[in-house]
Amino acid sequence: MRTPTDPAYTAVQLAAELRLPTNWLDYTILGIYFVVVLGIGFAARRSVKTSLDFFLSGRSLPAWITGLAFVSANLAATEILGMAANSAQYGAYTVHWYWIGAIPAMVFLGLVMMPFYYGSKVRSVPEFLLLRFDRGAHLLSSALFAFAAILISGVNLYALAIVVEALLGWPQWVAIVVAGAFVLAYITLGGLSSAIYNEVLQFFVILAALIPLSVLGLKKVGGWDGLTDSLTQAHGDDFVTAWGGTGIGSDNPLGANWLTIVLGLGFVLSFGYWTTNFAEVQRALSAKNLSAAQRTPLIAAFPKIFIVFLVMIPGLVAAVLVPKIGTSDSDLQYNDAIPYLMQELLPNGVLGIAVTGLLAAFMAGMAANVSSFNTVFTTDIWAKYVVRGREDAYYVRFGRLITAIGVAASVGTAFLASSFSNIMSYLQTLFSFFNVPMFVVFIVGMFWKRASKKSGFWGLLAGTTAAMVNYFVLYKQDIIGIPTDQGANFVSAIAGFVAGAVVMVAVSLFTAPKTAEELQGLVYGTVSPGMAEPPAAGDDAWYRRPALLGWSAIILAALCYIPFSF
Repeated sequence: MRTPTDPAYTAVQLAAELRLPTNWLDYTILGIYFVVVLGIGFAARRSVKTSLDFFLSGRSLPAWITGLAFVSANLAATEILGMAANSAQYGAYTVHWYWIGAIPAMVFLGLVMMPFYYGSKVRSVPEFLLLRFDRGAHLLSSALFAFAAILISGVNLYALAIVVEALLGWPQWVAIVVAGAFVLAYITLGGLSSAIYNEVLQFFVILAALIPLSVLGLKKVGGWDGLTDSLTQAHGDDFVTAWGGTGIGSDNPLGANWLTIVLGLGFVLSFGYWTTNFAEVQRALSAKNLSAAQRTPLIAAFPKIFIVFLVMIPGLVAAVLVPKIGTSDSDLQYNDAIPYLMQELLPNGVLGIAVTGLLAAFMAGMAANVSSFNTVFTTDIWAKYVVRGREDAYYVRFGRLITAIGVAASVGTAFLASSFSNIMSYLQTLFSFFNVPMFVVFIVGMFWKRASKKSGFWGLLAGTTAAMVNYFVLYKQDIIGIPTDQGANFVSAIAGFVAGAVVMVAVSLFTAPKTAEELQGLVYGTVSPGMAEPPAAGDDAWYRRPALLGWSAIILAALCYIPFSF
């Protein structure tokens, strides 16, 4: 029998209870958006002549384009729904996922890691591991990343199907087929350039959807003071603070203390995601030069600092308007916070923009993962281990074919997300399994010259295994007591990082390292010709200096903590 917290039950209830009063104006706005998306795909097709054009936009895009695409690729509907769900469930602790769980790692990527990625001229993150370690590390990381990309793309499709069925009344299979077909069409036509230019468009469409929802939501509950007063009365003071109740041994809604937040989220999960997740790094690799590549994540950091308010406020408002949300006493899951507010607050026209914004977010997230999947599978698996040495046009054709296969596989993985009432918990679980172990291999290999060729493979395998054992065995079987899924994800991330690092050190002590010549440009303190690239005209202006942009973002994020810390 289905219960109110069962995802299948919720989908049925949503279809009946959250149906939006859409009219011809809303559908016209949605139709215009789809026409523009395909138009961008056809326009980008003319620039695709080589595999480098298809997979990395010919490394020709300016920093502001790649920067907005970088943040848009991350601002998928899974983040919008998931972070709103986080806020409804955990309160203002959501700010940690942005100010400590994103900004420092994005700055580290721009200032420290992009010179290695871009300077080595690799086409993907796993290809860097091939240069630093060996084929074993390369093949394992490629396979793990390709698998993770399809799983995450499937999360976007599942979330889209549930929401579109609820809001518009479309059957789930129709929503999946329509969204998948459009993503497939514009990526197949224009490759990464099409995905990136659409992501820039989607960034502004998403903002146009979230801003009115947040403003009207605050008005509904009496402004910020009315919102915090209601939440404090219902959930206690800690619900509207960033650090309240996070002392070691203290109880709080998140089920984590300051140490696991700082180490598990702020360091391991965050750096693991932002520095190795090719769906984002690929946008920086498509920049026109090294300076633009470095500035890509740094430019993205500034909107990232403030986007938290646009996803957190709707979740907090939903927690006030539906006090029992996410519990057995309510038909609404935490994931339903955004759809519920859209139904309650938005008039026609604005409603059409909001629905378009949600669809844009789903498509941005799916496109980011599909485009990175086709690059890794084609260049790192197919071209290196299956069909080698063919003409360039062959790999462009294969890239288009594997894009279609990737979209089809995403449909197959969509319903794996259905067992999580909080989508963000599911995503963080995937990141702890796949991104964190890859990060420890990168960080040890980049800063320790003695790390041997074989240590990359074994460190990656050990880290992935340890994270999975902690989650599925120790946590799920109640061998160790962790209050929430998110808390378990933080611990899994730490376990994966430590296990990977220990194994890398142990293996390195018994196997041969690479020579100093082989490590040029791949280890911190060494230089390759690509890393010595002089800045292009205008890139040496003071306001474009990566260090200034990076440290400004970190200081701004730290200042944002002040109102939530007392």
